[in-house]
Amino acid sequence: MDSETFEKSRLYQLDKSTFSFWSGLYSEIEGTMILLCGGIPFLWKLSGQISGHAGFGQEYEIVQSLVFLLLATLFSAVTGLPWSLYNTFVIEEKHGFNQQVLQRALVLTQWLQTLGFFFKDAIKKFVVTQCILLPVTSLLLYIIKIGGDYFFIYAWLFTLVVSLVLVTIYADYIAPLFDKFIPLPEGELKQQIETMAKSIDFPLTKVYVVEGSKRSSHSNAYFYGFFKNKRIVLFDTLLEDYSALNKEPAEGEDGENEETKSKTKNKKQGCKNEEVLAVLGHELGHWKLGHTVKNIIISQVLSFCLTVLSRRFEFQADAFAKELGKAKDLYSALIKLNKDNLGFPVSDWIFSMWHYSHPPLLERLQALKDAKQE
Repeated sequence: MDSETFEKSRLYQLDKSTFSFWSGLYSEIEGTMILLCGGIPFLWKLSGQISGHAGFGQEYEIVQSLVFLLLATLFSAVTGLPWSLYNTFVIEEKHGFNQQVLQRALVLTQWLQTLGFFFKDAIKKFVVTQCILLPVTSLLLYIIKIGGDYFFIYAWLFTLVVSLVLVTIYADYIAPLFDKFIPLPEGELKQQIETMAKSIDFPLTKVYVVEGSKRSSHSNAYFYGFFKNKRIVLFDTLLEDYSALNKEPAEGEDGENEETKSKTKNKKQGCKNEEVLAVLGHELGHWKLGHTVKNIIISQVLSFCLTVLSRRFEFQADAFAKELGKAKDLYSALIKLNKDNLGFPVSDWIFSMWHYSHPPLLERLQALKDAKQE
């Protein structure tokens, strides 16, 4: 890395860190004010009024929940909009990543076109999110309502299925709503990718190039799909031959200012075919070595072990107090603390064993009961 690139990287990280600090601080203040001012109960009451006007009474909890969710996400989108605008049109543009500005002349008319693209994109994301979120949430709430004592198992299975479906259809049906996906043209790179995939038995079916450069010059690549239907997606910014920054402007495109032309001319972006293959080789290594599955399994096992260990420590500490002759007082104290903290004393033993770092009250009292009687 040359000194100029190093300095640009340093300044970019500083700007991102500063932005992250202030946006995070705002988020904390906003959340605190919502809690202090009763924003959540107010929104729930408002949702009931709206659903009531639409002919749905209080017995329609799911409808009210969906209205509540819609209003909450709309509020979040509106309050987050200034931060998103600043990040896109100030930070990313300042450091040459925002292609929405970089590839247009900074005159008022074209700037408004860029801003229009931003808002169109934001609205489209909001609509698509609601089209997925609201039906899924309604089904989840219905499962919780009718699931009985083991609703959490059914809810977990449902969310697992939804997650797998979304992962499967995302690149084919959702991502193309925002960016253009085209099959990687026949040629040396595609042939080399297919050869490498075949050599490790990776069930590759398609290779796509996504036109990510219209919104950002950041590079990326990923693969998706299950079983024998894997696809690879390459961002055009990753490919040296496809990167818009490496292409000469077409004839008649004289709207760019000198600064933009200079950035386009001097910056060589993307990787050569051999380097792209090396990046893919790394990603395919994660698949071949089963890293994703291992991460999921290990994180769940370790999480369970830490929970079991924490619960064991709590029982041991109770037993230590019992040895000090404090069993009777601890028994009554635990009951009082549970009441003061509005702790719910009843819990399914399997659920608590997996999720609760502290044993439920009844289990702790049972362990102290014999000593208390003595």
